[in-house]
Amino acid sequence: MRFSYYRNCFFYLFTMKRDEQIKKIREGNKVWDFVVIGGGATGLGCAVDAASRGYQVVLLEQDDFAKCTSSRSTKLVHGGVRYLQKGDVMLVLEALHERGRMKANAPHLVKNQSFVIANYTWWDNFLYFCGLTFYDMLSWGFGYGHSLFIRKKSVLNRLPAIKQQGLKGGIVYHDGQFDDSRMAINLAETCIEHGGVAINHMKVVDILHNAQGKICGVRAVDKETGDNYELHAKTVINAAGIFVDEVMKLDSAGHKPMVKPSQGVHLVLDMKFLQGNDALMVPKTSDGRVLFAVPWHNRVVVGTTDVLRDHPESEPRALEEEIDFILKTAGLYMVPAPTRKDIIGVFAGQRPLAAPKKEGKSAKEISRSHKIIVSDNDLITITGGKWTSYRLMAEDTIDKAIAMKLVEKRKCVTKYLKIHGWRPNPDLTNHYYIYGSDEVALHQLEQENELYQEKISPDYGYTYGEVVWAVRHEMARTLDDVLARRVRLLFIDAREALKVAPMVAKVMASELGLPDSWINEQVAEFTAIATNYIVEE
Repeated sequence: MRFSYYRNCFFYLFTMKRDEQIKKIREGNKVWDFVVIGGGATGLGCAVDAASRGYQVVLLEQDDFAKCTSSRSTKLVHGGVRYLQKGDVMLVLEALHERGRMKANAPHLVKNQSFVIANYTWWDNFLYFCGLTFYDMLSWGFGYGHSLFIRKKSVLNRLPAIKQQGLKGGIVYHDGQFDDSRMAINLAETCIEHGGVAINHMKVVDILHNAQGKICGVRAVDKETGDNYELHAKTVINAAGIFVDEVMKLDSAGHKPMVKPSQGVHLVLDMKFLQGNDALMVPKTSDGRVLFAVPWHNRVVVGTTDVLRDHPESEPRALEEEIDFILKTAGLYMVPAPTRKDIIGVFAGQRPLAAPKKEGKSAKEISRSHKIIVSDNDLITITGGKWTSYRLMAEDTIDKAIAMKLVEKRKCVTKYLKIHGWRPNPDLTNHYYIYGSDEVALHQLEQENELYQEKISPDYGYTYGEVVWAVRHEMARTLDDVLARRVRLLFIDAREALKVAPMVAKVMASELGLPDSWINEQVAEFTAIATNYIVEE
């Protein structure tokens, strides 16, 4: 591994600046080994894999890193207990191994999370104990902890807010929990550290073909400046998530839609609905799914739903039926039952699933495994999967390009590749833990100015120093970039995010050298976005 990684464990020299990344794509007639379209989990994984193998790679994201699906997950790194229920053992086995690697490679972001299944029949105690013991066996060598049966009293000690009537005990099992958009930022940094290029707010508007009709690059537009760029490449990877069909149409105008968006909604509640460090897992809801209530940044994230949508949206809005479903299901287990007035926030994301072949097919029946599709013109499209398997999906995608002889063969090294910020045993009681090895340098930045040490909100620990850090070192360009994905205030408390938006925008404008008109525009745009995260009583 390169010296730059070890250097950054001790002091901060590396920086992720957008203008420096753009300079690298201005180079004349350079031919890249890979152009990756899409800056979500899959695209970033592909870029890291390619860069760490020594390939020349550039990643282009039309909005911000993890803007869509990859910042709106249940915040779990898991093997997929419900897939085990369906008998998809190989998918679970694959994910469990990747779960272990993810924690080893990013211990500052991925932690062990204990889950409790509260059971109201003795048969369920037996059934879920057997199933989760098998789950542990599948994760041998990559496990987070052993499953065990606990009696009613222990369930109540762990989950004081659980419904007591009829409770017969429970099962404790272990999976992982993480901060999704922070992982995305660290992956972009890892790509750049290994010689790759990653640029946000850069939209691919066309795909280039050579005289034989094969793909030879892309044309992109900088959404900030309107500047056009033409990048030539041996391989183009379409990792655009819910927008993969749009990219495939750039390659072939006659392309028929391949992906159907499935919407998942999460409610954000106060910790009083858990009152502990354990998460609650409901193994079977009325629609045959599972429901999680997970502690995250001193809040409880409850979800999710699975509703097919007609069109992909970058800012989807939760449907009333989804909100009601989560409240109703959570109310069967939580005392008191949460109501609309208890909802601090709501966020919706859309998963890219293979389109159903039959009308009326439900989202939960559509395959979750990842798929690699190669067009007649050699566009490589990767879709499906989940955060936990991002590394394996990337390895498979780069290996596919090698098998097609688009690039020379080089060995994958990401199984043991430490992600930027790697730091073992973080202090999870300190919200700065998400910065990993960058925390010391962040505190040094906060000493530059008294304002940087102040909190952006009296109710939360985030500082103006973190805002400046996001702009200087993490390529944050908009108010939404900062408040949604660098600090997570929009997800944790949307109303408070709206209150602090004007001052945060002012600090950003000062750092970016932008006028007051930009501040007003950003506040207006962010207000429109934040309304999707608020549920009216």
